[in-house]
Amino acid sequence: MASAAVRQGRKVDVLYAQIGAFLDAHGLDPEPAHYSFAHAALTDPQIGSAVAQLTDGGVRLRRQDIEQLGGNVVARRAPRPVAVVDDNAARLVAETQAQVDGFADLMRTIRHETTGFGRDLQESAAAIQRQPVVAGLDEIARLTGAMASRIRDAEVRLANAAVETDLLRAKLGEAQAMARRDPLTGLTNRLGLEEAFATPVAPATVRCLAVADVDHFKRFNDEHGHGVGDRVLSAIGRGLEQACVDQLVARYGGEEFAVLTTGASLVQAAAMLNGAREELGQRQFRDRETGTALRRITLSAGVVAVRPGETLAVALARADDLLYAAKADGRDRVCVA
Repeated sequence: MASAAVRQGRKVDVLYAQIGAFLDAHGLDPEPAHYSFAHAALTDPQIGSAVAQLTDGGVRLRRQDIEQLGGNVVARRAPRPVAVVDDNAARLVAETQAQVDGFADLMRTIRHETTGFGRDLQESAAAIQRQPVVAGLDEIARLTGAMASRIRDAEVRLANAAVETDLLRAKLGEAQAMARRDPLTGLTNRLGLEEAFATPVAPATVRCLAVADVDHFKRFNDEHGHGVGDRVLSAIGRGLEQACVDQLVARYGGEEFAVLTTGASLVQAAAMLNGAREELGQRQFRDRETGTALRRITLSAGVVAVRPGETLAVALARADDLLYAAKADGRDRVCVA
């Protein structure tokens, strides 16, 4: 019974994650009307087929597309500030995770030890009942059997508790991962970048750090609204990930991104950033609501090789200086040192 409930819970979790991804892909706020449409698109074959045709080639659904399919688009709310991760909260999650891990191990040990005890007690009760009639022996057999029955019930509850503990541990693991993710782009956030930078690497390993910034992004937000700006930031994040395969791409804050490369030379790291910059410059963004073409988006970046023993703050400051040099030199370029 418990396992069936667990399987059903996992199915719900998967569907919920799919709905969240659908809303993010089409720039829809987490509103009830949007959840309803996303659920229909994922579970109704006819609506799902229509959505697939409309979005062929990676195109987002427009307001009129959603409304023609029976959905309702709620006006976008004022943008929320990018979440700032509280180090104390992250530490608390890590401590709780360690405690739950220890409790799960304890539960398994107790379950292993009590399973044998319950079996032995049940066999003893059966053996007593087979003995010749002796004064008081029936009462002993009855008490032993009752104890065995209670232990069997406890074993079932213990097994269920072990399952619940494992589920809680998995949820805490997800919470730890989410604490290191930017909610808008899904990229690693500042905390995740700091932890990755602090992770020891082999002495001969080359690491480079890049800081990239969207040119004139404030002007773009003022012209087209934060909703459009958020979708552009998400697209830039995906473009950086595609250009910097197997490297860590983070949203450092606002319209600023950071890339930490491992095993790539300074020339190779700069080439990755230039590839992302060129691809972005060739893209034609459109307003999802009106279909109007937006102005060209460009990216500036500074890239440095991380020095032995250098802190993240120092490496970021050097990369940031190059970023500002790129902007001063006309923007839409990558500066390397």
